[in-house]
Amino acid sequence: MSLIEAIILGIVQGLTEFLPVSSSGHIEIFKVIQGVELKEALLFTVVLHLATACSTIVIYRKDILELTFGLFKKGDTESKRFALLVLLSMIPAAVVGLLWEEQIEGMFSGNMLLVGLMLVVTGVVLFISDRVERIGSHEIGVRKAIITGIVQAIAILPGISRSGSTIGTAVILGIKRETAARFSFLMVLPLILGASAKKFLDYLGAQESVDAGSSEISTLVLFAGFVAAFGSGLLALRWMIKLVQRSQLKWFAIYCLIVGTAACIYALSV
Repeated sequence: MSLIEAIILGIVQGLTEFLPVSSSGHIEIFKVIQGVELKEALLFTVVLHLATACSTIVIYRKDILELTFGLFKKGDTESKRFALLVLLSMIPAAVVGLLWEEQIEGMFSGNMLLVGLMLVVTGVVLFISDRVERIGSHEIGVRKAIITGIVQAIAILPGISRSGSTIGTAVILGIKRETAARFSFLMVLPLILGASAKKFLDYLGAQESVDAGSSEISTLVLFAGFVAAFGSGLLALRWMIKLVQRSQLKWFAIYCLIVGTAACIYALSV
């Protein structure tokens, strides 16, 4: 992989991880159209996801500290309740990821038709959520946390935006837009860190079976991808928070519908 390809993929990952257009879907489209074969895709994927996780930690550092300490406070505090709901919402995606890891990885093989269809689904969800009037004032409860968690598990499919689908679902359920965005970005952070740690261990295990000098991706390329993903992730996350608050997701809905349709046409024509 060249330095330019790493930077481009890093920017794509950082922007699409938080903007409701599906990072996995865009990475797959880019790989198919450009013919990019990542011989060390596992390690590079870990680096990019760690970069976007760091972006989330920087933006929500105060919330993370508050919720972490809140778990250990005595009594039923608001921070403890919110933290427990975040943990509860993680269960569906964690179960799906552990039980069907191989099947999920098989979907990330340049399947443009699947990506296109799922982008259309994302567009529909965004369009509906953006038309919900700003009357949502209900807080997140157990039922809504579980539903949002199930949607996050479904969003493992390439082409479904995790942030768009979970925020959209929460808004449709009547949760305040600001709370929906905060919950969505915090609920995925432990999963990203856990999945990244597992993939890194898998990578180290794979390296033990080959020559130590066989790595075909340089430290500079990894660093460039990390910086690009981290920087673009910071910008995208701040922008996304403002867009959710202002109910301006319809443009992303239109974008997903257009790109999804184009991907389907491309897949059926080749």
